[in-house]
Amino acid sequence: MKSTAKDVAQAIGAKVEGDALLELTGVAAPERAGSHDLIYVETAKHAEQAVASQAACVVAGEGIPLTGKTVLRSAQPKVAFAKAAALLLEQRPIASGIHPTAIIAPLARVGANVGIGPYAIIGEVAHIGEGTQIGAHCVIGAGCWIGENCRLHARVTLYAGVRLGSRVEIHAGAVVGADGFGYAFDGEKYWKFPQAGIVEIGDDVEIGANATVDRGSLDDTRIGVGVKLDNLVHVGHNVQIGTHTVIAAQTGISGSCKLGHHVVCGGQVGMGEHCTLEDGVIAGGQSGILNGKTIRSGETVWGTPARPLEKFKEQYAWFARLPELAERVKKLEAKQR
Repeated sequence: MKSTAKDVAQAIGAKVEGDALLELTGVAAPERAGSHDLIYVETAKHAEQAVASQAACVVAGEGIPLTGKTVLRSAQPKVAFAKAAALLLEQRPIASGIHPTAIIAPLARVGANVGIGPYAIIGEVAHIGEGTQIGAHCVIGAGCWIGENCRLHARVTLYAGVRLGSRVEIHAGAVVGADGFGYAFDGEKYWKFPQAGIVEIGDDVEIGANATVDRGSLDDTRIGVGVKLDNLVHVGHNVQIGTHTVIAAQTGISGSCKLGHHVVCGGQVGMGEHCTLEDGVIAGGQSGILNGKTIRSGETVWGTPARPLEKFKEQYAWFARLPELAERVKKLEAKQR
């Protein structure tokens, strides 16, 4: 999409320095940019690379000199660049119109301007909101509700009764609404505990490829507005995830965990059942959070079992010295003999 530097600046809340009428058509990395691409500079150490780029326009923070460039000044250049990209880059359509091989149940309700790709299946009484696109081989179970302008890539599966808000994007292979892992043991065999709840997903959520979100057991699994789940994340039954939380790849969240708003989880975090991560918690990559543990609001934790970052760093420094300390202990013991 074509826009002038002035138009982009107004849309992202930046100030223009230079040619306000410069035409912009896309975004790129500095080394790959053409003259009409927009690039960004977050720190002064990258200014030289930006100046050498063919790009004529740069999003940059205050006080970074960029000779010969039109500059869009912003206090948060990375955020501003992301907003500009949303304006300049057109999303590729997942599906346009309803493919003749798609199977749509007679009682399903399909809104205006919906795209449904090849071999997709829409179950009975499912609701597909206006402008939503559903990719090839997707399966939308009976009674699902999908809001407006959602994007479901190929092979997404929604089990019966799943509810999506508007502008939700789910990437290929994700499964939402499968039974949770719940069993009762009678001393000899396991009996399946009922998995009778649903999954509710708020507006503007993005779920990565091959992620899985289990339906609730006797309660529901709920994912709040603006949550972002990376590829291969697993969300267990009855989990509650607060608004604008981000969770990186291969994280596993056991049943009945509660995450507050604006929580950040690095890759491969593991949470035992009934954990609580209060608002603003940061869990570093590969942290292990034990069953029933509560991490208080604003804390940053790391390690297994997860502990405050400063304590983890202190203990890890000693751990790295264990071979040296063991050798010293051996020498002391030898002297005492």
